Amino acid sequence: MSVTPRVNASPLSPSDLFQQRSVQSVWHPCTPMKSHETFPLVPIVRGKGIWLIDAEDNGYLDAIGSWWVNLFGHANPQINAAIRDQMDRVEHVMLAGLTHEPVIELSERLKAITPGDLGHCFYASDGASATEIALKMSFHYWQLAGKSGKTQFVSLQNDYHGETLGSLSVTDVAIFRQTYAPLLRPCTHVMTPDWRYAEPGESAEAYALRAADMLDAHLAQHHVETAALIIEPLIQGATGMGMYHPIYLKRAREICDHYQVHLIADEIAVGFGRTGSMFACEQAGITPDFLCLAKGLSGGYLPISAVLTTENIYQQFYDDTSAHAFLHSHTHTGNALACRAALTVLDIFEQDNVLETNRAKAQYLNNAATVLSSHSKVTNFRNCGMIWAFDVDTDDAHFSEKLFQAGLKHRLLIRPLGNTVYFMPPYIITEDEIDLLVNGTLRSLDAVCN
Repeated sequence: MSVTPRVNASPLSPSDLFQQRSVQSVWHPCTPMKSHETFPLVPIVRGKGIWLIDAEDNGYLDAIGSWWVNLFGHANPQINAAIRDQMDRVEHVMLAGLTHEPVIELSERLKAITPGDLGHCFYASDGASATEIALKMSFHYWQLAGKSGKTQFVSLQNDYHGETLGSLSVTDVAIFRQTYAPLLRPCTHVMTPDWRYAEPGESAEAYALRAADMLDAHLAQHHVETAALIIEPLIQGATGMGMYHPIYLKRAREICDHYQVHLIADEIAVGFGRTGSMFACEQAGITPDFLCLAKGLSGGYLPISAVLTTENIYQQFYDDTSAHAFLHSHTHTGNALACRAALTVLDIFEQDNVLETNRAKAQYLNNAATVLSSHSKVTNFRNCGMIWAFDVDTDDAHFSEKLFQAGLKHRLLIRPLGNTVYFMPPYIITEDEIDLLVNGTLRSLDAVCN
């Protein structure tokens, strides 16, 4: 049967066509798909610097670094050139029985810039996989060391470590955990050091020390069965950018050492300069037993993550027998293209003196943001390095979606976490773009709250 097209049918706009095709075929993450009947998808066709451009040629300032991964802008010429060069050499080699120059060089350079003796790198494709690797390595280490009772893990209240089953077991985000609870291993979540929970008049440092005392009390009773403590250093990301004093990390390291419990530092979101230092652990002067890295590692270009560990832990696995091998693999472990992107990210840090430049940008944004921090609906305005956050006093269950939509009207890509608004822009942001970010957020906030 033939169908005669309607003569007066109006063609779909480019954005409408993207929306129609995407909702019919793509299942988007962390999204009730029916919501896109009300809140249309934004069709991005290209990026340039800090800007993302849609199908209608509208530009949006990427205030969240595309889920915290983009450090040096979209379509960065230097990273583009490195990946093109690597494509002409070799795109991927499996690391089981083979190796290649980019993964060797990246491992050597990560060893040189990370704290302490974190000299052995195991690669995967994403942050949750890095968490899984660190948990499994810790568990396996204790089995090989003759302490088979150490099978449990501890994390902080409000911590987020990923959404695969192992990483979700050590995550304390109700919306993720509740549905899949029957599939998860038990985990204890000890008191968070997030200073927003401090008593009136209690300093951030005093509260962090009180939280550390609770960790000490727990491990005093349960260290025999505890393999590791896993934490997000300085900033608890997905539950609202909770920030805490570095003294907690120092005490956590001491407590873990005392009770022979591994310390896993999940710097997936906060590594590579986000907290003001290259790695958050540096601000407490500590070295974890395992350091998990991802997101900014490749500047947001290609999926890659890494777990770095110490010589002591590596040596426990150094044996001829398969029982001593770390039994874990990923198809694209140490992908050559992703490693070249990561190496170029490290080059840019060195060549452009990024950490020092970021300090000046952070100061400028803090000064500009006084109009936000003094807003009648804003509480707990906070900053750590190149991360800013504030909470909005609202009972609107749809606040997040509404502010996202309002931001688009002011050329901003912002994506609140509940009633927490945050900025994690690429480091290349200029002062003019900072002004646009702050003023656009203020107008968006006023539009939604009024």
